[in-house]
Amino acid sequence: MKTDITVAAEARASRGKNEARRTRRAGMIPGVVYGAFKDAITISVSPRHISQILHSKTGHNTIFNLNVQGGESTPVMVVDGQYDPIKGNLLHVDLKRIDLKKRLRVSVPVLSEGEPKGVKQQGGLLELVTREIEIECIPDEIPEHFVVDVSELMIGQSKRAGDIPMTGSMKLVSPTESVIAHVVVLKVVEEAPAAEAAVPAEAEAAEPEVIKKGKKDEEGGEAKPEAKAEGKSEAKPEAKPKKK
Repeated sequence: MKTDITVAAEARASRGKNEARRTRRAGMIPGVVYGAFKDAITISVSPRHISQILHSKTGHNTIFNLNVQGGESTPVMVVDGQYDPIKGNLLHVDLKRIDLKKRLRVSVPVLSEGEPKGVKQQGGLLELVTREIEIECIPDEIPEHFVVDVSELMIGQSKRAGDIPMTGSMKLVSPTESVIAHVVVLKVVEEAPAAEAAVPAEAEAAEPEVIKKGKKDEEGGEAKPEAKAEGKSEAKPEAKPKKK
């Protein structure tokens, strides 16, 4: 979408990592401008201004004026950026020149409105499958977003990319059958069965009873007397004298 925003930039005479570091230390970020059948140029630009554009309602589809000091002034769009993986701040930006008279392809966000009947009356669940579609149009007609009314959807019904009306120079590029949103049956997650009851003590395997072996012979007789000490004989009772 064309805006009246103007961002100032400076041309850079040299490239390389050292030059990029010096640019960032000065509070700017390196960038490149290309497209529209013109030579690419390297620039330095304010990361704050670029971030404000990217976080606006039109985001990457924002067409703004880039005024290069001592050079060209041209409408551009942000097409790519490099971010710090830890801090998340913008480190580098790629800008593309835009010919306002030529059609271009852009991705436009799709929003939903309304509460589906399939949710209120049938207990279904609304799923948003596709959150943006690709279209082709002239720059001045790039929409901020599309809105899809899902209030009439019942379970099993859907809204597709082909259901979104195109106006003016807009032409749908995404497949017409791409599902934007649909209502599905709410899946109920069954609770896991309760843990099995503890096994009764009687059912548990009884511990084996330790049986002490007596000193009985193998045939079940009485225990044998303990062996006598070696070298000792059994004492005999003394003979009583006979009476005359």
